Amino acid sequence: MNDKELLLLLNESINNIKKELSKIIVGQDDVINDLLACLFSSGHCLLIGVPGLAKTTLIKILSQCLSLSFNRIQFTPDLMPSDITGSEILYEDHSTGKKEFRFIKGPVFSNIVLADEINRTPPKTQSALLQAMQEREVTSSGITFPLPKPFWVLATQNPIEHEGTYPLPEAQQDRFMFSIEIDYPSFEQEQQIAKITTSNINFPNISPVLNGEQIEAFQQLIYKIPVADSVVKYAVSLCRATRPSLPECPNQINQLITWGAGPRASQYLILAAKAYAACEARPSPDINDVKKAAFCVLRHRIVKSFLAETEGISTNEIIKKLLEII
Repeated sequence: MNDKELLLLLNESINNIKKELSKIIVGQDDVINDLLACLFSSGHCLLIGVPGLAKTTLIKILSQCLSLSFNRIQFTPDLMPSDITGSEILYEDHSTGKKEFRFIKGPVFSNIVLADEINRTPPKTQSALLQAMQEREVTSSGITFPLPKPFWVLATQNPIEHEGTYPLPEAQQDRFMFSIEIDYPSFEQEQQIAKITTSNINFPNISPVLNGEQIEAFQQLIYKIPVADSVVKYAVSLCRATRPSLPECPNQINQLITWGAGPRASQYLILAAKAYAACEARPSPDINDVKKAAFCVLRHRIVKSFLAETEGISTNEIIKKLLEII
């Protein structure tokens, strides 16, 4: 199958995935588009939203559509790194009496890992995901174990609770390609949700649309998609405009930011733009695709200044101003 046929198949598969998700999930079209773009870009995702917005349900149903293994880890203050990656236990062979240490794989050894309420656990445990997310492998006692392919980490955070939480360090936030904010449904959508969930005991069956091998093929396709130099220039200019120490940062933005996005943001903007174009069966992305990715890629990579905090200016408002200026 050539790249053009693969592009058309990707578009058809995405439409089928959305059709399956709509059996249970009401609305959230933009969130689903962002999640799929993140998946096919081989990136990881941070989901931010208050409880009850079906974050966990969405990821679980999506894993069924993709015919992938799924594990959910509920992060708590007493969770240890070995509870995520796995640990060694002493195994005794009763027939020979021989004893040896064996590595028992943890829940991170799955295609899709949902780190629920990741800010509920201390940084020591949060960092257990760093190697897994970046290198797609886990090391224990000097032995490295590869993780299954594809491998996708999704972490959830509750934005309204701060007591008893541990904010993600900037280094770990940067490992997430996207930060997706999930908002409340509209009145009509919430009415539909209330009606469906209080009347149907058995949820409809979800049919698998893609398997792991096909997803890997689509992920490789994203990297092959050509990008015009003007689009690359725009993405890099956008990222450099978030850095107060550089002359490219506009004056009205400079005073609102203390720390901007690094070079990884430029890479993710291009990858996301490619993914958005591919999902619509377009052979190459344009500047509008970069703009579409800007909020998801930049919102967790910008550190606001004291002035922005005191005046109640959100990161989304800063990004919106950037898009108007650049």
